Amino acid sequence: MFTKEIHSRLSEAKIVAVLVIDDASDAVPLAQALLRGGITAIELTLRTGAALDSLKQIVSEVPEVLAGVGTILTPEQAEQVSKAGAAFGVAPGLNRRVVEKAQDIGLPFAPGIMTPSEIELSLELGCRTMKFFPAESSGGLPHLQSMSAPYKHLDIDFIPLGGLNPQNAGTYLESPIVSAIGGSWIAKRDLIAAHDWNAIEASAHQATTLLENLNSN
Repeated sequence: MFTKEIHSRLSEAKIVAVLVIDDASDAVPLAQALLRGGITAIELTLRTGAALDSLKQIVSEVPEVLAGVGTILTPEQAEQVSKAGAAFGVAPGLNRRVVEKAQDIGLPFAPGIMTPSEIELSLELGCRTMKFFPAESSGGLPHLQSMSAPYKHLDIDFIPLGGLNPQNAGTYLESPIVSAIGGSWIAKRDLIAAHDWNAIEASAHQATTLLENLNSN
């Protein structure tokens, strides 16, 4: 489901900022602050009415950022985000109808999984990159490693999200089965609403510094 280009860009970015935007006018300055801090990939969640307009603005005005959309729960939403310019889509769970719609319209898509049965259904549907959610509360990296072990030879990888933070992110990033991680701590909703772009830039820089330190070891 993920094209080689999108998979490569996500694997290169390694850290995806997960965003909840309440006002579309915040979208561009937010994306610019993240980019200044070194974050080049985002997941805009479909949890507010401003999400689609925010996506359109970021795609148009900050094209350096790889802009994906999360919380895609229906086939109709998959079509909407594709038309709005989403580079990829993800979901918290695995809905066959959503995956099939994404395939039909050419939207790179990663369904959410947390059990071996969901991994197998994802594979049946042609998905090799999956979102591991909620990561920490379902057992964290040890659970993901154990659960995915029987399928490693099938060239699969995961984007963990849920409960990740600066203290545990490095452990996930070091795992060969993790292509990227999702970080909702990087640009918290209250900081976005407060227009605290400096704090968000600093948080993004902290995250990318962590990645740089891992790469240098």
